Amino acid sequence: MFHRVIQVSVKPDFVLELTFEDHTQGEVCLKDRLFGPVFEPLRDPEIFAQVEIDHFGAICWPNGADLDPSVLYEHVVSSKLN
Repeated sequence: MFHRVIQVSVKPDFVLELTFEDHTQGEVCLKDRLFGPVFEPLRDPEIFAQVEIDHFGAICWPNGADLDPSVLYEHVVSSKLN
């Protein structure tokens, strides 16, 4: 099943608070995942804070970095089970 992000907010320490179309909510910490040519610029908190939601319901940044909303959804749901 495909899940869409409908709201995103930035929290300290490279954490995103996400709300999905089915109203599932949760946080994802990206601090240890910002590596590689596309994601390294996001280590700058000012750039990280420029996160948006694209027309597919994925989160993205102006430099072209994006994250699959279904993967984020699974992370949020599985973290609530632990």
